Amino acid sequence: MAHYAYLDENNLVMDVIVGKDESELIDGLDTESYYSKGTNYIVKRTSYNAAKNGFRGNYAGIGFTYLPLEDIFMPPKCHTEAVLNAKSAKWECTNTNHDIKEIPLA
Repeated sequence: MAHYAYLDENNLVMDVIVGKDESELIDGLDTESYYSKGTNYIVKRTSYNAAKNGFRGNYAGIGFTYLPLEDIFMPPKCHTEAVLNAKSAKWECTNTNHDIKEIPLA
């Protein structure tokens, strides 16, 4: 079992589904291609273990953005001063007047 994120034309996550394991071919297609077939969406695999194994940074959630150059999913920006740290797949901020809130997994 694996999880897949459906991305719109702006790489915004619109839905996340449970699907077949990514090592399986379905009708001769890899799983990302299979699940995007017949839709207007790009489909990318996501993982609950993203923080442990570094796979695409974060588990994708509705409203997250996929950054193709970094190959990571990012939650919505927590506030305007936050700066993307693509290596850790987190938003960072030096403003001590507020806390950066972690987005809980589903």
